[in-house]
Amino acid sequence: MTASIDRQLEDGLAQLEISAGEPALQRLLELLALLHKWNRAYNLTAVRSLNEMVVKHVLDSAAVLPAITGPRLLDVGAGPGLPGLVLAILKPEIDVTLLDSNGKKVRFQRQAILELGLGNVTPVQQRVERFVAAEFDQVISRAFASLADFVTMTDHLLIEGGEWLAMKGRINEDELADLSASIVLRERRVLKVPGDSADRHLLRLERTG
Repeated sequence: MTASIDRQLEDGLAQLEISAGEPALQRLLELLALLHKWNRAYNLTAVRSLNEMVVKHVLDSAAVLPAITGPRLLDVGAGPGLPGLVLAILKPEIDVTLLDSNGKKVRFQRQAILELGLGNVTPVQQRVERFVAAEFDQVISRAFASLADFVTMTDHLLIEGGEWLAMKGRINEDELADLSASIVLRERRVLKVPGDSADRHLLRLERTG
């Protein structure tokens, strides 16, 4: 890993006002290196360069950290483990479950967890509608599905009083209108991802009552 990637990551986290210790920074750099290496063979992400991976994957994932309370977080449609792996590294006190149906992406998750020594992450290969587990305090997705589908397919996995966190680009107002009357939008947060000019938002959703 080059010094310029180190600086890009550290500067980006500083701009997000995230204080990451040396162990966390090292793990994030190792995650980047693993993702870059595996991506050449397994096509895990369309993002190819390390510089872009810092912005599009690590900093984009880290931008939602202030909203993460846990203690149990489910990352649905996690792909190669984003944002879940990044959040687990930056907030080691929470338990993160990564859920995806794609075998090669879950194999990468397992390898990353092993090599980074992440004892607070559980990878699961399963379709979300078939996944059964103890309920989670927060359920997050990163462009996994429409809001209505995201909420409907994961409703059985969220505790009473828990919340859905939907990471989105440009917000489609029709998606919000399609939500059930029993779901309320608690917050629409603009995410400022260092190095990325694209629209990024975090929507916090809860059941009414």
